[in-house]
Amino acid sequence: GLTAVSIVAQEKVKRSPAEEKAIEKLRSMGALVLEVAQNDPRLEVSYLQKIDNFGDQHLAPLKDLKTVHSLNLRAQPVTDAHVAGLKGMTSLTRLHLEKTKISDKALETVGGLTGLEYLNLYETGVTDAGLGSLKGLTKLNQLYLWQTKVTPAGADALKKSLAKCDINRGVEFVPIVVKEEPKKEMKKESKKGEAKKKAEEKKAVEKKAEEKKATEKKADDTKKAVEKKAAEAKKDGDKK
Repeated sequence: GLTAVSIVAQEKVKRSPAEEKAIEKLRSMGALVLEVAQNDPRLEVSYLQKIDNFGDQHLAPLKDLKTVHSLNLRAQPVTDAHVAGLKGMTSLTRLHLEKTKISDKALETVGGLTGLEYLNLYETGVTDAGLGSLKGLTKLNQLYLWQTKVTPAGADALKKSLAKCDINRGVEFVPIVVKEEPKKEMKKESKKGEAKKKAEEKKAVEKKAEEKKATEKKADDTKKAVEKKAAEAKKDGDKK
């Protein structure tokens, strides 16, 4: 019995001609299409290189694939109309739409993808109004909303419907403030340090000048004393 099970597990899943054709089509347009794992035939589809002329044709072949588990459209010029083409893809558990051109309208379609567990909407045009469309995504456990127009109140309202979902609005502004303060202090400190260094250098120059003056005065005094002694000696000689 065990041998038969292991043979079945190792056997490659046979896909229909329509599925094979859809996979080839996606790959020809620049998509990366991979199986989740050796023993997991579900598919991960990613458009990693930016495609300026991104259109419905880049998503159309997905309709012939019933086991797409993950779709990554990050930073592609994807619009609400493109997302409408994903309607009915309930096999999707992960959807990356971050840095796309979508708005609340796209969330009407996304809200129908009931298999979603992970959704990334970072840096998109979505707002509190659009979040209402996601209330039916009961399997969702990760939702990213950094740099969107969603407010804390909007996120809290959705949290009431999706209690187990981690809604991440990010803290993008906090680190910037924290990082800048030490810089300003450092600048002040470095300016203070420079001024102190200059003052010390000036003092050192002045000290050297004073020492030179003192040395010259000493030499001058010594010279005068020698001359005075010589003059006195001469005077004594003249008297004798």
